[in-house]
Amino acid sequence: MTQDPPKAKAPVDRTADMSFLEHLEELRWRLIKGLGGLAVGMLVAVFFSDFLVNKVMLGPTRADFIVYQILGIDAIDLTLQSRKLPGQFFTYWGTLILMGAIIGSPILFYQLWAFVEPALESAEKWKSRLHSLFITAFFIAGVCFGYFVLVPFALQFFSQFQISDVIHNDFDINEYFSSLSMWVISCGIIFQLPVISYFLSKFGLLSPEFLRKYRRHSIVACFIMSAFLTPPDPISQIIVGVPLIFLYQLSIWVSKKGVQHREKELQKAFSGTN
Repeated sequence: MTQDPPKAKAPVDRTADMSFLEHLEELRWRLIKGLGGLAVGMLVAVFFSDFLVNKVMLGPTRADFIVYQILGIDAIDLTLQSRKLPGQFFTYWGTLILMGAIIGSPILFYQLWAFVEPALESAEKWKSRLHSLFITAFFIAGVCFGYFVLVPFALQFFSQFQISDVIHNDFDINEYFSSLSMWVISCGIIFQLPVISYFLSKFGLLSPEFLRKYRRHSIVACFIMSAFLTPPDPISQIIVGVPLIFLYQLSIWVSKKGVQHREKELQKAFSGTN
């Protein structure tokens, strides 16, 4: 008689047997590793500090900024002033912290998702890496969109807007840094819409039918959001609003994929119990 070949053992889900304190301990180490990734990003930012401050952070203040030429913006030089004693000091280190956080964000996203994912499905490393890459890609895409599209239009609008010739637009360096950071990080968060759509669909909390039903409402909401993010300029609002609508359309497709994956996992679970 021939014996059947031994079946491969299913991966053991260690997290199912972990106590509450063990989960807290794992979360602590995940956060430490994620913060370590941010620290590495900050070290990289410190090493390239001259380039990041002069070319990246202050680049949009110059009329010869290459993005102005690509977008066809009639730009002028911005005049920045430091009206507070530690103004330049805070801007310098704020720039390095922000840039370091962006550089180290992939490690933080991976560590956080590696902690959450075992509660959703099998804890396989390649899936955690793929999903964290998915999150990071959309975040970086949003940051790039904010820096290369939203920031140039917003800066030049506010720098050239005058209610009287006797008023000159000399901006404070801290206000400039705060505004640029807000625009860039906001776009990075907004670009997580497809990511949120996918995981809500895997939870069973969202469906592509629901998103299609409220498509018209979402178009209005996208332009309202772009109005909050951009200056009161129709061109910049359209430039920001159209990608938001595209993200919503992409979220519908991503939601469909999330529902399909959820149905496959449910089928496997039911077939395994029978």
